[in-house]
Amino acid sequence: MALLAALLSTQAFAAQTIVTLYKNLQCTCCEAHAKYLEEQGFKVEVKPVPDLHSINQKAGVPDALEGCHTSFIDGYVVIGHVPVDAIRKLLAERPKIVGISIPGMASMPANLPGMPGTRSKPVAIYEITADGNSSKIFMTVP
Repeated sequence: MALLAALLSTQAFAAQTIVTLYKNLQCTCCEAHAKYLEEQGFKVEVKPVPDLHSINQKAGVPDALEGCHTSFIDGYVVIGHVPVDAIRKLLAERPKIVGISIPGMASMPANLPGMPGTRSKPVAIYEITADGNSSKIFMTVP
């Protein structure tokens, strides 16, 4: 019963959260990540754009932390195929950062939400800070 209550409250939390996901025109894996977020209860609007880099620059994302797609979620930037646990942690803790990122495009690690394959090592999720420091890890995905 407690598990059901926790799941329902998690779904209710996510349902109130709107995600605007910008992706490159030719990218297909971003649609899979949007579907994953919707399955977790988020309301997702996907916006294909011809120049994702300019959106990242305007959002204050350093080049080293750019990734497959850029999402805006409740005042934060979320780059790449970030699992919902990390997004929930970000929204619950509300740190004073720009957002979080799993950087990379062609080198996106396997077995993340929306990415097929098997992963052999943990994946770091980096903080995006206002000063552009790209070395601090927000959390790790096993």
